[in-house]
Amino acid sequence: MQQLILGSSSPFRSELLSKLGLPFETASPDIDEQPLENEQAADLVKRLSEQKAQAIADRYPKALIIASDQVALLDNTILGKPGNHQNAVKQLMAASGKTVKFLTGLVLMNSQTGNIQSSVEMYSVEFKQLTPEQIEFYLNKEQPYQCAGSFKSEGFGISLFNKLQGNDPNTLVGLPLIRLTEMLKAEGIDILQPNNC
Repeated sequence: MQQLILGSSSPFRSELLSKLGLPFETASPDIDEQPLENEQAADLVKRLSEQKAQAIADRYPKALIIASDQVALLDNTILGKPGNHQNAVKQLMAASGKTVKFLTGLVLMNSQTGNIQSSVEMYSVEFKQLTPEQIEFYLNKEQPYQCAGSFKSEGFGISLFNKLQGNDPNTLVGLPLIRLTEMLKAEGIDILQPNNC
């Protein structure tokens, strides 16, 4: 099987990819993730995913490279990673009682052939009406300051929601596995075939 590289330093994405039972290595892409002027969210995550894959391809010229990027949208405004407690409070107060849409770009690049498969997957989260005390309690418990939207859905953050909606719950954590298995199959890796694992 062709070498599989996850172009991410995220332990969450690595844990998700492990679910597929395929051997892989991780490599951290070093790119500028700032949006371009007037760039739409879907275009941003697609572009950044492709740039991450390309940055890794330069180091691994005969590999299948998986890369992804994610943004959260609230009222058509991109929510980045809060970075600190104060910003996280603002994000969760703004999201209280509303629906936040997550757009996740996914790329599978064959660095040997140059073939690129690209997709943008959406997942929606409907927040409960949250009090300032609940927000403080949650943030002090989980400190999700490096997570878009200021929560970890795979952890205690699930308690913040009324409803989740989308095709693949892995998309919310940052790696749409259902779509990825389709992309891998197009490259000749069918994870349901014993000789591929």
